[in-house]
Amino acid sequence: MIRRNPWLYYGRKALAFLLSVLVLSAAAFYIARLAPGDPLVSYYGDRVERMRPDERARAEEKLGLNAPIHVQYVRWLRGALQGDFGISYKYKTDVLEVIGGRVGNTLILGGVGFVLIFGLSLGLGLFCAWNEGRWADRIVCRLGTVTSCIPEFWLSLVLILIFAVNLRWLPSGGAYSVGGTGGVGDRALHLILPMTVTVLGHLWYYAYMIRNKLLEEARAEYVLLAKAKGLSRRRVLFKHCLRNVMPAYLSIMAISVPHILGGTYIVETVFSYPGIGTLSYESARYQDYNLLMVLCILSGVVVILFNMIAQIINERIDPRMRDAEIVETTEVTGVGE
Repeated sequence: MIRRNPWLYYGRKALAFLLSVLVLSAAAFYIARLAPGDPLVSYYGDRVERMRPDERARAEEKLGLNAPIHVQYVRWLRGALQGDFGISYKYKTDVLEVIGGRVGNTLILGGVGFVLIFGLSLGLGLFCAWNEGRWADRIVCRLGTVTSCIPEFWLSLVLILIFAVNLRWLPSGGAYSVGGTGGVGDRALHLILPMTVTVLGHLWYYAYMIRNKLLEEARAEYVLLAKAKGLSRRRVLFKHCLRNVMPAYLSIMAISVPHILGGTYIVETVFSYPGIGTLSYESARYQDYNLLMVLCILSGVVVILFNMIAQIINERIDPRMRDAEIVETTEVTGVGE
């Protein structure tokens, strides 16, 4: 029997992760530098238009923009490996400090949204599977299909128009009131609209997947045998089918993190919510290279990491994927036990 060497397996995963991050950093660096725009405007503002050629050359030298792109990348990479990611051109401070002041807001919006999405999608999927073919299932399926097709930016604008402009029940943006202390109640009030868009934008997609997986499991042979033994439909669905679906459900959760993260960035931008999404938009708009690089890598690390976690979960769940990984490892090393 061929066994998988865990050190080799996780070593390959770690190497693939590091290489992916390196390629991502190089691609983001070159694309940002080659994009149209003047990064000096971000640092010096309108003074750039009045600069003489010699003053502009000194300004570029000060920011390290006068060297060829590959030299700039090597300098940036050397500093990044030592923990120095440079300063933000727009905020004139260390990029890690700028991100540190925003990342908490994104974690609150994305984290709470993630929990709500998968808690509600599991309940909604169970409800639809329990009422398969009935009017309740049909109505929820139709409503879910409609809501999942609405673009998040458009839904955000509609909710702002209704609840912030017309009814004036909720704030239109931000994480807390201007001049306020940012208390729990104030923050919760500002989270209602962006959280609603985040949840509605992803809820039915995952609820429908869970519904279908439960129905697929409910048609398995062991379920027919359990029903023949006299077990109730409720007991079979909630105790047996749900338990067998949970590993796949965990895999879906891991895969969904980049999907939900991308939706959170859009919501933050529309609602002017001071998080990583809004900061990413600002850094790209003002060619704030150092800040943009760290944000791209941070987002890429999350995407790559959770995709790898999902792959590991799938390999443990699905014996076919696990056997394929073992065979591939054996072919590479030429060792079998």
